Amino acid sequence: MSDIRIITPIDGSHYYSYTRNDRKDVEHTVKLAHKAQSSWSSMSLSERIKYVSRFVDAIVDDKDDIAEEITWQMGRPLSQTPGEINGFEERARYMLRIAESALDAYKPEEKDGFERWIEHVPLGVIAVLSPWNYPYLTSVNAIVPALVAGNSVILKHSTQTPLVAERYRKAAGTAGLPEGVFQILHLNHQNTSLLIRDPDVNGVFFTGSVEGGVAIQKSLTDKFVSCGLELGGKDPAYVREDANLEFSINNLVDGSFFNSGQSCCGIERIYVHKKIYRQFVDGFVDLTRKYVLGNPIDPETSLGPMVKTIAADYVRKQINNAVRQGGKALIDESHFKASEEGTAYLAPQVLINVDHKMEVMTEESFGPVVGIMQVDSDAEAIKLMNDSKYGLTASLWTEDKTIARDLGKQIETGTLFMNRCDYLDPALAWTGVKNTGRGITLSGLGYQHVTHAKSYHLRIKK
Repeated sequence: MSDIRIITPIDGSHYYSYTRNDRKDVEHTVKLAHKAQSSWSSMSLSERIKYVSRFVDAIVDDKDDIAEEITWQMGRPLSQTPGEINGFEERARYMLRIAESALDAYKPEEKDGFERWIEHVPLGVIAVLSPWNYPYLTSVNAIVPALVAGNSVILKHSTQTPLVAERYRKAAGTAGLPEGVFQILHLNHQNTSLLIRDPDVNGVFFTGSVEGGVAIQKSLTDKFVSCGLELGGKDPAYVREDANLEFSINNLVDGSFFNSGQSCCGIERIYVHKKIYRQFVDGFVDLTRKYVLGNPIDPETSLGPMVKTIAADYVRKQINNAVRQGGKALIDESHFKASEEGTAYLAPQVLINVDHKMEVMTEESFGPVVGIMQVDSDAEAIKLMNDSKYGLTASLWTEDKTIARDLGKQIETGTLFMNRCDYLDPALAWTGVKNTGRGITLSGLGYQHVTHAKSYHLRIKK
């Protein structure tokens, strides 16, 4: 075991220490989860729903303390972090509400002399590997449906947000979940690989980088289990000439810079029809300048630091490279006094005169920067939106629903928005295409990915 120190991005000080689990801990945890899953899955669905409802209640009841912990661990303004638990509750309650219908047995048409049906059978032991940027919103997507469906769950959370895992563990105790049904592990990469390779782990759900997803796949080469991967994104928006300009600007600025741009479905590139391009850019820049970058504990702050200095430096490099290649930065960093080289505090930036030869328009930034390009037509916008190795969400800004439907069919994405962005509806499948990954969480379809189908074929007449 080894002690790990969490450095808060707020002021670079030591915030929390915890001990990593070792190989023996992994083996013991998996054995306990495997043993517990049998009795857990044999409970009625209504019993499991009651347990998980209390589990969710316990998280929500600690909302205020959790909000402050999120801020100190990853830097999001305290004025915004309570919203994460609101979103957590919305998703959890929805998945609990639809559980009975989603997990109900499927019965094909009647066939004389036979009884036939298909049941949803839990996978067994599921490992959930969650990131720091939305530590509850990403983890709840898999944890709640997995537990409700009858699986036991082992959570390995980001090394930056270990207190999230501890809060989940506390909630499991408060809810009275049977021993072994929900457990946590604090692991390094080597022991994470050991966990997912364990023969008794029957499913893996990972949210993180493409490189992390590749590592997960490599660790699973010797066995065949369900694997959900939500990976990178470079989510685009297209603002048509008929768009409501003020509404589009307000929502796209927020979609670009909320959480310092550290959102898997945040807006990272915008294409605007030439007829409204100048008005859009001017309005976008004016609104961006109204952000207040500073200490996230201050209630006046609307933009906090990025999670680490190294992350901020990566975005700074993208911006500088784009400018060297002919791009133009429209935000004067000196306007944001807290923005400083060598720290996690980074001013929001708007770039024009950009193209797809620049990394800032093709590689995930995961920070407060957005590139805006002028386009001549719908066809050009769609071509540019699809010119990406990622595909999580895409948004169209228009007053014409028919056109949005037609254009939406042409866009390579997991979710298509009209006049909305950077949002996850728990009633819809959360999924992606291309290097964004594979698998589904949430919606009724999400339950299919924490279970496998078992067919019953009974001949009752001879």
